[in-house]
Order: sequence, then C-alpha cells, then structure tokens
Amino acid sequence: MTATTVKTLLRGARILGGEPQDVLIDGETIAAVGPRLDAPEGAAVVEAGDRILLPGLVDLHTHLREPGREDSETVLTGTKAAAVGGYTAVHAMANTFPVADTAGVVEQVWRLGRESGYCDVQPVGAVTVGLEGRKLAELGAMHESAAGVRVFSDDGKCVDDAVIMRRALEYVKAFDGVIAQHAQEPRLTEGAQMNEGVVSAELGLAGWPAVAEESIIARDVLLAAHVGSRVHICHLSTAGSVEIVRWAKSKGWDVTAEVTPHHLLLTDELVRSYDPVYKVNPPLRTEADVLALREALADGTIDCVATDHAPHPHEDKDCEWGAAAMGMVGLETALSVVQHTMVDTGLLDWSQVADRMSFRPAVIGRLAGHGRPIAAGEPANLTLLDPSYRGVVNPAEFASRSRNTPYRGLELPGRVTHTFLRGRATVEDGKLT
Repeated sequence: MTATTVKTLLRGARILGGEPQDVLIDGETIAAVGPRLDAPEGAAVVEAGDRILLPGLVDLHTHLREPGREDSETVLTGTKAAAVGGYTAVHAMANTFPVADTAGVVEQVWRLGRESGYCDVQPVGAVTVGLEGRKLAELGAMHESAAGVRVFSDDGKCVDDAVIMRRALEYVKAFDGVIAQHAQEPRLTEGAQMNEGVVSAELGLAGWPAVAEESIIARDVLLAAHVGSRVHICHLSTAGSVEIVRWAKSKGWDVTAEVTPHHLLLTDELVRSYDPVYKVNPPLRTEADVLALREALADGTIDCVATDHAPHPHEDKDCEWGAAAMGMVGLETALSVVQHTMVDTGLLDWSQVADRMSFRPAVIGRLAGHGRPIAAGEPANLTLLDPSYRGVVNPAEFASRSRNTPYRGLELPGRVTHTFLRGRATVEDGKLT
C-alpha cells in the first residue's frame, strides 16, 4: 500500500486522557490541535467522543517469523495484527530462518515491512552468528544497511558467554546501539517447563528458577557499566530482577527493561490446567512477582511494555505440555491488558501509558518519527481507543495468522477504534482498512 494525501479531523478526542480537543491531520502530519477546529473541505470527520488519543504504540519485541516460518506469521499478517492493536511500529526479532544476522536478511525484513503498509517494521539484528553464542554477527554491517539496525538480540536464546556479551556491548557503543538480552542462564534451565516453586513441585514439572534470569541481569548491568554501553533487559519477569534493575538505575547506568502484558496479569497457577497456551519463556511467575512487576512499571523502574508476540501454528500448541512450543500472541490484546492491569487499577494514567508504550520504547530503539508528542507539525502516528468498551477475546477474529492467546474467552476492557500511520488510517471503526 502507498500513503495518499488525506485530511482527517478527529473531533473531541481526549489527548493522553485530557480534556477533549480536535486534532486535524493533513497528509502525513498533524496540522493543528485545539478546541472546535473547522473541518477543511473534503476532510473526513471522526467523532471521537470520549475516546483516548495516544501516540501510535511502539513494540520493542515482536516475532514476525518471516522468513522461514510463514506458517506461524508473516510480516503482512503480523503488521495487520499490530495495527489492530494500535501499533504503528514494531521491532522484529532476529530468530527467523535464516537468522537475521546479516545485512541481507535485515534488509529483506525491512522491505517486507515497507511493502505491508500497516506499520513500520524495524528489524532487530542477531548478536551472534546463527544465535549460537560463539561469534559476533555482522553488527556494523546491519547498522549500516538500509534497515539501520540499532537493536541487537539473540532473543529466544541468552548471550551467556560473558566475553561475547562484553564485546557486543563495546561494538554497538560506537553507533549508539543497544544489546537486548534474553536473560536465561542455560545450565540452570535445562529441561525447565515452568516457574520453579510450589506449583512446579506439586505438578512434578521441571522448575525454572528465578535466579536463572536474575544472575544474567546482574552480570549484564555490571558489564554495561564497565563498558559504558547500553543494555536492555527483555521480558523481565521476577521481583528479584526488578530489584537488580532498580539498583543499576540508581547507579546511573544505562540500563532499560521491558515487561510483557502476560507477565502483568497471569500467574503460574494457570499451569495447573496443563494447557500449553500458558507455556511461555520466561515462564509465568507467582502473584508476588506480578505485583512487583506492576509496581515497577508504575514507578518507571521498568521502562516499557513489550508484547513478545510469539505466534505458533496450532500443531505446536495443541499437544502435550512437554512437547509444546513456548510463546503467546500479544499484539492485538496488549493495550487492553495494560488498561485492565495498570489503568483500571489506578497504577497508571493514560499519559503514563503513552510513555510506557510509545515514547520510551521509541527512545530505546532510537526510532525516528514514532513516540512523538501529539502536536502540530508532528508525524500523524496515532491510536484512538475506546476505554469504555468491554469485550470477550475471540482469537478467531484475530488478524494474526496464529491463535495461541492465553486470553481466549476472557473479558477485557478497551478497544482500538482507529490507528493512523503517517496520517493514513490502517484501522477504522476497529477494522483493518
């Protein structure tokens, strides 16, 4: 799809949850913001009512699966899902087939994103060749490519070799890049199936201890401080991890962290069902961990919400627990889960949601044109949300190619009614254009 020059007037939108104002979009930019704006001739008018207007959401952690696993997701279907969820930009993780460890592969993903037209796709480059943890990938070449990669991650695997991690941090420092670490000590999680604790003991499933995550985070914040580089912690999931990140930030070190929607809501008690839809990496933790994560997102210790959207075909999930793949889809439900866990509980207001789901992830990813204020002259990347909506999650209606959602049949609040990518509606009245 190609963008066309259009004018749209959003009438009575509550910008970041504030008082209703009109917002005029002209072409790719916001032309004016204010009360009672006149609608230009030929402009489309959207009666926003009491809906919340946010900057387009930015996801630092999405799996689009293309190239190689198009049976799970493609760049096209994944960006459609992103648009439905209110996202205007996503960072596509490197664990594709072939791995995104060269300039050629990241450029392929980047171009597929441009062709889709539903949201911007910023490829994440692999830290090591083949995600094998032994040799640094072409970090400089991926950065200098058309894709302009700034974020590097072996997500799905941990960069567990301290020397390799140090070299990666040193390398990306030269162009203000960041290493996004999947914190999982592999020796401590061999054969692990769920969080190590009371439930795993009762079920007889191999436990995944919190220290497997926390020990890597502790090591990596120290390495980042030593090198003077940036490290980002993917899908932080334990109360102990929160304390380590909080300590690192108190030192002034350049450490950032993300939390997934599912780790803000779901606990390991759900594993009692043996339903593989709840099998995820890192695993669902305890209620105490969930509460600590919510508090840390509220006080800013955790910088942002990232979906870790991980689509799988039904045969990889509709099987016994031990054989099932790890991961959940999340793009289309993320904002609803954040409203449910953080806004409706009074922990965040809508301006803080914009900070955690747009402003900060765009800064961490150094993503130009996204995470910008809703003001005249700014890019018209916008999300309009009806917070009063209540609906039951039905994966059959998803735009994603996969259906592995843990929220099937759950009533969640909030519905994205419109998403605008550079002024062009990708979603209107809750439907893809």
